[in-house]
Amino acid sequence: MLTTSTALTLAKHNHWADQVLFHAIQTTLFDTLLGTLNHNHQVDLIWRAHLLSTPHGFTHRRGLLCPNFPDLIHHQMELNQWYIDWAGQQDEKSLSVKGKFTYVNGTQAEMARGEMFLHVVTHKMYHRGWVAQMFFGFGVCPPEMDFGVFLGERV
Repeated sequence: MLTTSTALTLAKHNHWADQVLFHAIQTTLFDTLLGTLNHNHQVDLIWRAHLLSTPHGFTHRRGLLCPNFPDLIHHQMELNQWYIDWAGQQDEKSLSVKGKFTYVNGTQAEMARGEMFLHVVTHKMYHRGWVAQMFFGFGVCPPEMDFGVFLGERV
């Protein structure tokens, strides 16, 4: 389903796209987007706990864990690096291992680690798109964070 190389590339794209987005927000002072970016950070923390089969301690997904934007950037970059390191250590077998976990609403679930990781990546793509759309409300074009742009810049 998911190879180590693909997981590593997706983790690196995730990190790169956050850097592009955060730079654009900092340079245009869109502090109102802080809530959505904190949600992404919190969900990344929750799914890291699921990947590690450890409790996450959250009872909701809407906390303002980092009310200061530079702190959020710092913590998100550290967490992105964790995902890059994690993805690089996986193989087909480890990505197919199923893990049981509990959603923040208390629902029990089970997914393969690769599926959990794909959720992390696609969840943030969704919310980055939402944030990018908000840029237009400020009369500013959003940064380009597409996977193809990332692959082109890697060369």
